[in-house]
Amino acid sequence: MARAAAVLFDLDGTLVDSAPDLAGAANDLRRAQGLAPLPYERLRPMVGTGARGMVGVAFGLAPGDPGFEELRDAFLARYAARLLDETRIFEAIEPVLAALDAAGLRWGIVTNKAMRYAEPVVRGLALDVRVAALVAGDTTPFSKPHPEPLLEASRRLGVLPADCVYVGDDHRDIVAGRAAGMRTLAAGWGYLGSGEPIEAWGADAVLVDPIALLQWLEVA
Repeated sequence: MARAAAVLFDLDGTLVDSAPDLAGAANDLRRAQGLAPLPYERLRPMVGTGARGMVGVAFGLAPGDPGFEELRDAFLARYAARLLDETRIFEAIEPVLAALDAAGLRWGIVTNKAMRYAEPVVRGLALDVRVAALVAGDTTPFSKPHPEPLLEASRRLGVLPADCVYVGDDHRDIVAGRAAGMRTLAAGWGYLGSGEPIEAWGADAVLVDPIALLQWLEVA
């Protein structure tokens, strides 16, 4: 296998475990609405779908439904107030990033999270001094599963898309990566959503844990 020139990661559920704060914001909002909190295990799988998914699982509403926009905005306000209360880098990811750094293999982040949330999280976890590119959900006119955010990241890195690998924990990550002409790896430790099983996403490989990425890349 030809060695990759750069590795791109999704943020939530791939690099960082933000589920406690996102689920906490959803339950904070349920309490404010006079509802009992939902079990964490019910909320966690939908974290990767952002505010739309969290309002969906917490209140059974979808975009276009009456009251959805108000609850979405209220959810985002609560999340903004607790961005880094419990969010952490996945423990098993840190040695992987250290190995990529040691090997001189640049890595970036491509997330659908808006920059006003993504940048403080990246900075607060001290990833800002290490990441070679950060592309958020509002950096380009499109968000994943459109390939443009990934193509923008490859441009910022000065690397051909075909020489990049994209790692993500949602089906749309794999769709976006394939559309961008990148090799794609599904992060089996992530949130994974509630749709098709991870094996059906069409990724080049499913990684059971972060260390498997180093093995796949043939990075010592």
